[in-house]
Amino acid sequence: MSDFLLVDDDAAFSHMLMRVLLRRGFSVACAANGHEALQQAMLLQPARIVLDLNLGGDSGLKLLPPLRDAAPAAAIVVLTGYASIATAVEAIKLGAIQYLAKPAAVDAILAAFGQQAANPDLALAEMPMSLKRISWEHLQRVLAEHEGNVSATARSLKMHRRTLQRMLAKRPVAG
Repeated sequence: MSDFLLVDDDAAFSHMLMRVLLRRGFSVACAANGHEALQQAMLLQPARIVLDLNLGGDSGLKLLPPLRDAAPAAAIVVLTGYASIATAVEAIKLGAIQYLAKPAAVDAILAAFGQQAANPDLALAEMPMSLKRISWEHLQRVLAEHEGNVSATARSLKMHRRTLQRMLAKRPVAG
């Protein structure tokens, strides 16, 4: 049994996170894609899995159910540079215990595994979302409805695929 399985196609990020976790006394395995992740999960039965949402253009959301089947006792935290409300909701529905936006400090990742129960005292945002953020969230929701298929999403929004890709590449700030 392994303490952690890191599933991320960013080798530099995985290596940095692995080094920090090893220094803290954890055993760590890494996988760069879905196939490797499922093999490692079945073989090692990790206690915790850190799953990137974007694995070389593939959606980590699709990997959540097979990972849950391969390592049913594992707690899964989704970590992403493409955070949105739609993907956060889907990740939790599919079995993740937490969802964190990159960059996330190692202490925040460890805390996410420690806090598996819901927090009714979570503070509300002081300001409503910006128009740019609302647009981004809408695009993310429609993209999730089309299982990450950019062409199908663009058709449903009646826009050109490249226009949608440019809009998705411009992530707004949190507000």
